[in-house]
Amino acid sequence: MAEILAENLSGKDVMGTDGAELGSLYNITMDLTSGSLEHLIIDPAETVRDSEFEYSDQGRLLVPVERVKAVKDHMIVKR
Repeated sequence: MAEILAENLSGKDVMGTDGAELGSLYNITMDLTSGSLEHLIIDPAETVRDSEFEYSDQGRLLVPVERVKAVKDHMIVKR
């Protein structure tokens, strides 16, 4: 995947590969020991009811970064 600056990702809309809107990117977590990215933290869209992704204590979706398929106008994650 091409290099992308984190400042360009903040607030970016996130969609599933099935075309469903998941929400907007809130933040990204990383492992401080290895430096590897772990999860996208997504403010869920109002239309998201049940999701195969975990939820944080604050009600945000936790999507493993391995599920990111594309980053253009939207971030696309595998569903």
